[in-house]
Amino acid sequence: MTQSAFVLRKKCQSNLNHADGTNHSQDQRKMTMGKTAQGLAASSQRYTVVPRTLCFILSPEGDDVLLLKGAPTKRIWPNRYNGVGGHLEPGEDVYAAAVREVREETGLSVREVRLRGVINIPVKDRQGIMVFVFTARAESRQVMPSEEGTLQWVSRDRLLSLELVEDLPALLPRALDAPPDAPPFSGLYTYDKVDRLVIQWATPESRAQINATTY
Repeated sequence: MTQSAFVLRKKCQSNLNHADGTNHSQDQRKMTMGKTAQGLAASSQRYTVVPRTLCFILSPEGDDVLLLKGAPTKRIWPNRYNGVGGHLEPGEDVYAAAVREVREETGLSVREVRLRGVINIPVKDRQGIMVFVFTARAESRQVMPSEEGTLQWVSRDRLLSLELVEDLPALLPRALDAPPDAPPFSGLYTYDKVDRLVIQWATPESRAQINATTY
């Protein structure tokens, strides 16, 4: 057999191997979704976010909401009322993180945990916060003391009379008044030149405009 005939035979055999489902190791290596396939190294100059959860917990009867009044020594939002939440840990999804934070900060077991919305908060040119907003229903009203501040059950008709974290008057109705099967809302928090919070919510009109855009 000549060398050219041998090369041609090997090439034909390779094509047959691909056709009958064997000898795909190289292709499989290219198609696997390993850590490097996530493209993190190539994304070093892209916008990245720190994920956080925020949960508004309803009482077993559903008429009160559990809020945390930040301790005077709290680094962010001292003496202001907020929901319960925190950062994600490696190896957990946002639902697991929300439930864990509720348990750690309140001692409560919760059910009916629902993702109500996602908020993007750019803080620097390429860094920001991504907040996953949940609601849940507590199994009881018995809470444990929290180092973060004071936990208080507040009737829903009194919420807006409290010293809330700045975005809560706009956020609470979207989270608490949505039907159980409502799709999650989408929000964008930015800051103007004098560092004032600017809140934008995606609307049916804005979604339609995005869907109609040709990229």
